[in-house]
Amino acid sequence: MTANAASHLIQHYVDNFRRLPWRSPPGAPPPDPYRVWLSEVMLQQTTVATVAPRFERFLERWPTVDALAAARDEDILSEWAGLGYYARARNLIACAREVARRGGFPATAAELRALPGVGAYTSAAIAAIAFGEKAAPIDTNVRRVVARLHGLAEPSAGEIERGVLELMTHDPAGDVVQALMDLGATVCRPRQPRCAQCPLSGHCAAFASGAPECFPRPRQRKPRPRRFGAAWWIERDGHVWLVRRPATGLLGGMAALPGSEWTDAPTAGRPLGTVRHLFSHFSLDLAIELRPDPCGEGWWHPLDRLDEAGLPTLYRRAADIALAARRDTRAAA
Repeated sequence: MTANAASHLIQHYVDNFRRLPWRSPPGAPPPDPYRVWLSEVMLQQTTVATVAPRFERFLERWPTVDALAAARDEDILSEWAGLGYYARARNLIACAREVARRGGFPATAAELRALPGVGAYTSAAIAAIAFGEKAAPIDTNVRRVVARLHGLAEPSAGEIERGVLELMTHDPAGDVVQALMDLGATVCRPRQPRCAQCPLSGHCAAFASGAPECFPRPRQRKPRPRRFGAAWWIERDGHVWLVRRPATGLLGGMAALPGSEWTDAPTAGRPLGTVRHLFSHFSLDLAIELRPDPCGEGWWHPLDRLDEAGLPTLYRRAADIALAARRDTRAAA
């Protein structure tokens, strides 16, 4: 069964693979490990549609890992703005500099995992796709495909890893990995899987059960706590006062509006508006308030060049509210 399933999987990949800027076509020489690493970091918690144009912008600006390693932190963080999960950007900087110091990427998952910010999934993905090692990167798509293939309701990481490695028969490991990723993203979807289009349906225990959506069993999500804070809009002579957040913690090192601490209690006052933002472990209601004078260490940034400030999405949305209120006030005057 495994050899036939692997053959069917690869043929489907050859016929239907997604053309993405960080990939090599099936059967072609593997891509540059720099491209694989950069794409995998960007794709964590972020969609392919969002990442693809940003990936190409990064490559235009920093075409090699040595070029990225030599860049200023502020420039990289600014270019990352809008991609979210900003700890990834700080790890990206540290990892690029370590790779440049070593003279290149190591070729095995075990060695790759020693790099800053490179965990089990990313190390296995780079090792398999860029270097051809039989390693099993397990993301949600791969987990779902293998769990359904074997009828596993609550699969362990070890069971999924064995299932992936069993499919690596005669084909390049990178092609098998990317074939599973594509199949999970486009055919073996969480809801309404397209089993009629699936090359593995004849081998699939979940399909045979008549209820493929039950595999694997959905994980229960914990409710997000709600937190509150304020962002201060301080404007003078066509400029706005910006600060840089502390290097560690949420949005570390990013440009931002100054503001209050984030707490469990709503803020008082009458804000211009409020931004609701979802972080991985809590939701934030950020009230935008006018303040007359600058506070903290920062700089005056021209309002007509605000798109160049590198504000993360939270503060870009806050700025949009303040600018809209400003326009409304002038229109009413």
